[in-house]
Amino acid sequence: MTDTAVDPFADARPLTPRKLSSGFTWAECPRWHDGAFWFSDMYAHRILRLDADGTPHTVVDLSERASANGVEVIPGGFGWLPDGTLIVTSMHERLVLAYDGERLTEHADLRDLATGPVNDMVVDSDGRAYVTQLGFDLFAGETPRESALLVVEPDGTARALTELDGFMGANGIAVTADGSRVVTAEAFANRITVMDRDEHGRLSGRRVFATTPSLPDGICLDDDGGVWAGLPSVPAVARFTGTGAITDVVRFDVTEALPPACVLGGEDRRTLFVCAGLDVLDWEQSRKNRNGTVWQVPVQVSGGANRP
Repeated sequence: MTDTAVDPFADARPLTPRKLSSGFTWAECPRWHDGAFWFSDMYAHRILRLDADGTPHTVVDLSERASANGVEVIPGGFGWLPDGTLIVTSMHERLVLAYDGERLTEHADLRDLATGPVNDMVVDSDGRAYVTQLGFDLFAGETPRESALLVVEPDGTARALTELDGFMGANGIAVTADGSRVVTAEAFANRITVMDRDEHGRLSGRRVFATTPSLPDGICLDDDGGVWAGLPSVPAVARFTGTGAITDVVRFDVTEALPPACVLGGEDRRTLFVCAGLDVLDWEQSRKNRNGTVWQVPVQVSGGANRP
């Protein structure tokens, strides 16, 4: 929990966001791809792309999909294989699905590996996907517990990275532009964790990059080594450095936006796009109220070729 007597952002540069678009359920897992902003409108079962003026277009509609195990099909993190195929996590099915522009197929089955809903995902330049998982059923009120990161190879084979030990609710995940590091947010440990990545995609050298004043959710990286993290319970998005400093903060009104995730995009990737919502744990209320929003704010450092 954040110590309310001390403002953790007192020394951070304040940034004021502008609302770009609204009318969504729970907006999550933002991406900048092919000159446009994309995100998961989770409880509407779709992946959207926004025009520059904020007009949404449905790219993938999962609402008619017959679930593999009788659960609701909720899209989470997504990315693109080298051939342009979009892959996306189906959180509660514990699958990675592939969409080639016409058909939706199964790319990887994680049901024997995941101990709870799968979550976010980042795809490296080889088409290898690193998938995070909650490790427990948050929506059923279970107690948080450690779980493994998962990796899906380009051919769809998958395994749990048990050699890295367990993570406390690994959530947002990213790969540096040079491919040498993978960074993830451990939501229920209030920390951002970094690992080294070799040329074969193997991870090692797990260590703490930064501690956070509250639960970190989705993340993105910039070219100066900063990690931007959504902090929905504060509510804010903040930039963390490996020295422990918080350099920038985007604050939100708690009645209007709880921001889980962000990505750097736009021209030169110097615009921070922020996804937000209000009804994350109540899917029906989220669909009824449509309080999901997307915001943007210019920043000083580019996202460069960092992924996502």
